[in-house]
Amino acid sequence: MKPTVRSHDTYQNFVLQQLQEHYGRSIIHLNQDWPLILKCWQADLSGITAQLQDQYSDQGPEARDPASMLRSYLVFLFTNPGIGITKWIDEMKRTPIYAILSGFSPDDLPGVGTFYEFIEQRIWPEVDKNMKPKKQKPKKKGKKGKKGQKPNPKPGKVERIVRWLERHMDIFKPLPGDPLFQFFEQNILKVSADLGLIGDPNALSVAGDGTPVVTQAYRRSKPTCDCRANGIYDCSHHRIYSQPDCDAGWDSSREKYFNGYHLYMFTAADSPHDLPLYPRLHPASRHDAVSLVASAVEFNQRYTLGSVDRMILDAAHDAGIIYELLDKQGTEPFIDLNNRSKANIETGSDIQISPEGIPICPNGKKMKSNGFDKAQNRRKWRCTRSCGCSDATYGRTYHTKSSDNLRLFPKTPRDSQAWKDTYKRRTSSERTNKREKKDYQLEAGRHRSTMMWTMRIYGIMICQHIDAWYESQKNDWNKLKTTICPAAA
Repeated sequence: MKPTVRSHDTYQNFVLQQLQEHYGRSIIHLNQDWPLILKCWQADLSGITAQLQDQYSDQGPEARDPASMLRSYLVFLFTNPGIGITKWIDEMKRTPIYAILSGFSPDDLPGVGTFYEFIEQRIWPEVDKNMKPKKQKPKKKGKKGKKGQKPNPKPGKVERIVRWLERHMDIFKPLPGDPLFQFFEQNILKVSADLGLIGDPNALSVAGDGTPVVTQAYRRSKPTCDCRANGIYDCSHHRIYSQPDCDAGWDSSREKYFNGYHLYMFTAADSPHDLPLYPRLHPASRHDAVSLVASAVEFNQRYTLGSVDRMILDAAHDAGIIYELLDKQGTEPFIDLNNRSKANIETGSDIQISPEGIPICPNGKKMKSNGFDKAQNRRKWRCTRSCGCSDATYGRTYHTKSSDNLRLFPKTPRDSQAWKDTYKRRTSSERTNKREKKDYQLEAGRHRSTMMWTMRIYGIMICQHIDAWYESQKNDWNKLKTTICPAAA
């Protein structure tokens, strides 16, 4: 049966009644739990119930409140992210305040199966828990990158993907994780935007970066043939994999191979709290540049609160086709140059272009930026007369256009203060990924499906946003203690 929509006010009244019944005045002494109490008190999750109404049948017993199920999952991540859902049920029995904050009576807790049913049949609309079929051909381990870096994709691979996406960019392909992002955007991200915690949502600055997510020690699979019994140990027949979306990749930070995912995360670069915007799980072998292309197109199709104005990326994304893709999306790329060569580029005149995109005068000196001509959409560079490269009184001048080479001549020059001020926010994506993996123990999930890993990632992202709400309004939220417990006055 469809669940009854339980308003947030109803939830707050339930929490007041249960806390008074089980703790009375002694709740004032639970200093360690007050931040968690205030976060649950203020975070309105009732929107998930209205969103999932069509996922429930009109018949049968009344379902558990979806908002309470989701809230319990968040309390689990806030307090004990290193354990599983089975142990979380036991934890709620031992610690009644966790059950109360979830929205459950300590005497009436959902079972383990109820949690998995909520995720599998309500949150995840697909029958299959993974993106790829379990039956696949075996793959060889990828090559190690140079100088401790992830191996580069095959030449032309990124361009082929972009060209294909350009032909299909107007076609919206639903993803199994879309219901989670829809709830996250309308009920979490929108609140953060209204509080000014992600910058200007209508001109968003986004930082992107990938991070490895280890899910298993090795790829587990079963054969579909009897070759091994016949003494053939290196056959190419299909195998059935327990985690078909995962494969082997190179972790450049740990300098070793791993099995799992490559999590590509978009982060609000202007956020003082480094808040996440959009996650995408890719195979571990995938390069950052390839992951960005797919993630950028998906996010551009799904983000409805405004538009992306700037995309800030590291040198691993320095490919001309990526600049072209972002420019077509109306996004200005801020990408550090990956200098593949130290030689200057010839221009057909006595002026050369350095690998950093700065004109070099005939005397071998770097020219200085001298303003932007909006009428002709070009940047002016100048060498003073004292340089001696020209007899002109004004000195030697040269003009560059972004349309000639957006990679070398970005709209915002790399040697400008505006570039430096923007690009220094690139590390916000690294801090986001680090917090998810360290503070919320992302890799402790021990899951066997993309469905559960996606649920865990979105749960952690919601926790990060709620943490930011609390930190930005701590003084006002602390005043609510007297409402929850009058003895605190």
